[in-house]
Amino acid sequence: MQENPRHHAHQHRIVVIGAGYTGASAAGRLAARLHREDVSITLVNAEPDFVERVRIHQLAVGQTLRPRPLGEMFAGTGVRLKLARVTGIDVDGRTVTVVPTTPAGADGSETVPYDTLVYALGSTWNTHAAPGVTEHAHDIAGRPGALRLRDRLAALAPGSPVTVVGGGLTGVEGATELAEARPDLDVSLIARGALGDWLSPKGARHLRKVCAGLRITVHENTDVTAVHADRISTTGGDIPAEATLWTTGFAVHPIARATTLETAEDGRITVDATMRSTSHPDVYAIGDAAWAPGPGGKPLRMSCASGIPTAWQAADAIAARLTGAKLPTLAPRYYNQCVSLGRKEGLIQYVTADDRSVSAALTGRPAALYKEMICKGAAWAVAHPTLNLPTRRRRVVTATPARATAKDT
Repeated sequence: MQENPRHHAHQHRIVVIGAGYTGASAAGRLAARLHREDVSITLVNAEPDFVERVRIHQLAVGQTLRPRPLGEMFAGTGVRLKLARVTGIDVDGRTVTVVPTTPAGADGSETVPYDTLVYALGSTWNTHAAPGVTEHAHDIAGRPGALRLRDRLAALAPGSPVTVVGGGLTGVEGATELAEARPDLDVSLIARGALGDWLSPKGARHLRKVCAGLRITVHENTDVTAVHADRISTTGGDIPAEATLWTTGFAVHPIARATTLETAEDGRITVDATMRSTSHPDVYAIGDAAWAPGPGGKPLRMSCASGIPTAWQAADAIAARLTGAKLPTLAPRYYNQCVSLGRKEGLIQYVTADDRSVSAALTGRPAALYKEMICKGAAWAVAHPTLNLPTRRRRVVTATPARATAKDT
């Protein structure tokens, strides 16, 4: 008699590493898609709380963010939370090495086996190996960096110079939030090109107006050559800085590059349209960790806007392959860039599918409210992982393969 394919020797083990927007979204979506008897879903994260990274600049200037414990978020979903730091991955042996971050498990590392791995370790700040950055600058790429900057800012006397390096989204949000929250400080922003050169003319004009209103000194077309404890050296001379916030882009976790996974030059894992690794079919990469094809052939940029759709894409593809359903075909695309400029101002820059600015932009208080709505909506979707989907858990019909090939679908 032929064996029922649903009766496996063990559950299909799905391990998701990283519980930011993408990892948490993927784990919750998988829990809503797959039958609990057929799969085990383990979510590995170093911290016990979900961190709203799009609000991290608010935390840095002293605002209190609502705590969102991962244990509460995933209670009753079937997702098993493992508090641990990932230290290595054996993609050929299909195991993840972790060090527990709870006091009870701090004695040593352990190995977590998987049948399917979802890699969502995200990104951190990119120092570009500039002299003095790691020693003297602060970052807001994560909660620990934001808390260190918060402590530093709290210790500064009125009139102290604080300088933000980087004129992109993170730098602009950080500088305006800081200038609004601490009008007693002398805030500067250093941009490598013209301020807002990635925006439409309307968007750039509004950004300049807000910066002027907040009395932010903007140094345009300026390259930083070194960071010191009390100043920043640039191609245009020294700029005083009792605290420096460095926001010149993101770098991915080095773990992927240390494996046999195929990666791009910047260390991101190369994936196909379903977010599956181009070299290891049992590995999916999402969010900032993935070098994913986007509209026009350009890779998706590291952002929340593209991260969450890649999480949905990967979860739906994993579920489809395990249950014999149709693979998802909707490709991620861009609609707008949402920029907070403090709590009272904002900028919504509308873009093409491949992320190029168009003339239309929403500004002022309506834009601030729109951005706040987006932030709350994203956090709600992550905090209610199985409520934002119709719950129809499918049974697994595909037995766990010994090793699939890259050409398998």
